[in-house]
Formats: sequence, C-alpha cells, structure tokens
Amino acid sequence: MAEITDKIEVVKSSGEVVPFSLRKLTSSLRRSGADPAMVEEVLRQLEPSLYEGISTKKIYRLAYAILKKLSKSTAARYSLKRGIMELGPSGFPFEKFIAEILNSQGYSTRIGEFINGHCVRHEIDIVATKEGRTYMIECKFHNLLGTKSDVKVPMYIHSRFKDVEKVELTGNEFDVRFHQGWVVTNTRFTDDAIRYGTCMNMHLVGWDFPAKGSLKDLTDVFELYPLTCLTTLTKAEKQHLLEQNLVLCKELLSNESLLLKAGIRHHRLDGIMQEVRSLCGHTQV
Repeated sequence: MAEITDKIEVVKSSGEVVPFSLRKLTSSLRRSGADPAMVEEVLRQLEPSLYEGISTKKIYRLAYAILKKLSKSTAARYSLKRGIMELGPSGFPFEKFIAEILNSQGYSTRIGEFINGHCVRHEIDIVATKEGRTYMIECKFHNLLGTKSDVKVPMYIHSRFKDVEKVELTGNEFDVRFHQGWVVTNTRFTDDAIRYGTCMNMHLVGWDFPAKGSLKDLTDVFELYPLTCLTTLTKAEKQHLLEQNLVLCKELLSNESLLLKAGIRHHRLDGIMQEVRSLCGHTQV
C-alpha cells in the first residue's frame, strides 16, 4: 500500500492539501483498539478506493465502514471525535461529558453555576474541586471539523477568571475563590492560544493537547465514551437519548429501559447492549 499512498495528496477539513500519511491512519486504527490483523485488513480493503485529492473525511468514512463490519466496538472508538461532535448542537451534553471525566479523576463538580464577580455575574460551565483547590472550567464545544479555538478564547476566559478569582470579605480583605482557570475543547487550539494560556498559567485541554492528558486520552483511559459513538443506534435515537440528559454509554449499562423508552424494539437490545458493554470494558464485540 505504501507505494501508492506515498504518491497521493489528500484534502483536510480545513481545505489544506497534505501528503497522505499511512502512519497516521495506522496509528488512529491502533488507538481505536484494532489489532495488527484488523489494521492490515482495513488497509487492504481501503487501498483501491484511494485517489489523488481525496478528502480526509471520505477516507474516514471508508475506513469506518470497513471497521464496522469487522468490530462494532472498535469502529465506535474510531469514531470518537465525530461522536463527541454529535453531542450538540447545545453545549450542555459536552459539559456533562467533561464533568464525568473530571469525576473519574477524583474531582467533585457542579455544572452551570452562577457566580457574582467583582464587576458582573457569570455563569461558569463547570466548577470543579479537588484536594482543597477549586477550578473554573469553561467548555468550548464545536460541531464542525477543522474548527480551532484561537487565542481570543483563552484571553476571554482569563478575563472572566480574573473577575471571579477572589471574593471580597471585608474592606480590602479577599479570599481566593478559584485557583486556576481551565479551557476544555473537543477540537484543537491554535499555537497562539496555547502560548497565551500557558503564559497565563491556565490549564488547556484539547482533542490532542497536551501530549499526555488530552481529551482523547482521558476518554480512552476512563472508558467514558459518549453514546453518540454507538454504531447500533440511529442518529434520531441518539438525539432522543441526549434530550433525556443521557450522554454516556455507561449510563445505559444497567438500565436497558432507557432504550425502550427511546422507542427501540426488544429484538435490538442485545446487539446494542453488547456494544455498550464492550465500550465500557466488559467484553469485546
């Protein structure tokens, strides 16, 4: 395959034209849980469909379709980025998703908290507390591929953080309310956004940032996959569950009745629950 793929260029979601990277595709498949034999089979079936100028979106769709036939749970993990994007259009499911990741790390969290700042009142996406320290966390959700959080995002969040950082006790006495401001996004940060956030002692978490502890890393480590990754549910069924404030596959683990309430027929339950259990680390499908 390398002889062909080394010669073609592909078009990214941003419109940028780059050489096709067999290494990146292989790495992405392996991170999804595909074993070497499965990776080889996906590449074998994919090769005849590749051509000069093919979009990375189409490559993903082709690889996903092949993977889905080989292993539904692996395909679900492979679709994680797009699954998270399907948590929209509102940002609340994404905020709940991030709060669950924080809870798994030992934080206690509150979503949608209103805080009176020194100048104005703010709605904070997530207030997280751990070991006596409290964090102001803002979630920037995007549902379009190629969208990045630029430097204006951490600059805006930092200005809000400074307004709520301390609470006035009496006179000129203040107490620290928040110890650090965070920005969490499901896409990427620009280089300037990372430089500014780092300079201002903010904690940034993006799809693949930082190198250890990125959003995709945390999701895999804690097996907190959004139900929008499931290959056995239709888009309408996923949306119905989201409207019931359900976000994670693990929420379905011990409550099949939630699927029935979403209008899913009994004969489909076994297949759906097998995929759910596999994603939550209970079996392999």
